[in-house]
Amino acid sequence: MSEQPRILITNDDGIDAPGLDVLEAIARTVTDDVWTVAPLEEQSGMSRALTLNAPLRVIERGPQRYAVTGTPTDCVHMALDGLIEGERPDLVLSGVNSGQNLAEHVTLSGTVAAAMQGTQLGVRSIAFSQAYGFQGRAAIQWETARRHGARVLSRLLEARWSENTLINVNFPDRAPDQVAGTEVTVQGMRDQNILRAEERTDLRGKSYYWLGFDGKLSNPPVGTDLRAIYEGRISVTPLQLDLTNHDARRRLDTAFEGFTS
Repeated sequence: MSEQPRILITNDDGIDAPGLDVLEAIARTVTDDVWTVAPLEEQSGMSRALTLNAPLRVIERGPQRYAVTGTPTDCVHMALDGLIEGERPDLVLSGVNSGQNLAEHVTLSGTVAAAMQGTQLGVRSIAFSQAYGFQGRAAIQWETARRHGARVLSRLLEARWSENTLINVNFPDRAPDQVAGTEVTVQGMRDQNILRAEERTDLRGKSYYWLGFDGKLSNPPVGTDLRAIYEGRISVTPLQLDLTNHDARRRLDTAFEGFTS
């Protein structure tokens, strides 16, 4: 990577989200060549959705800064497929998300999906998220991501990781000076479902539903992204595009051995 890498930043919270400003500050600690291509409106929970049944519109919001009427995946594809003039980016950074992206919920995340799309298109990609709600506070500790993000990014740029791999970074719900270190983790799995559908009634007496998450903590093993965040550490998790369960594949090979119809 060059001394002045070209960086694309994006998110799923939208072009005006405070976390995007934090991410730009992090990116500018290593380069002045920063391009922003982000959704016009919030696209949380969109995962790897593509906009296929409607046109995408692009609004220029300043030099090297664009809003797209689409998803995070749309934004990365649009950026790499023509919005960025000249050389392709050396790095895609996504976030800083308002809230954690941990465990099985990484597959729902638009923030992580943007990094997946960058990885799929051959660009090293990192997703950043700022956890909140673990300490009983409503306010998000943006200064934690701002202060520690540059250090984490610098270490990652010095490291090597395999192709088809993206890095998922979560900052804990702690003040910057209370962060208890950094841990390279595995993706965890919650031992209970925290997604719920809440029934409500509109002014005409008809029911509607609102999806949301309960703030219940699980009891995750040591070494997982969940445990690191619960205990106040920055979690750095390498994720891969290959979702194959290779152990199950070997078992199925045996089950289907000799099967011809």
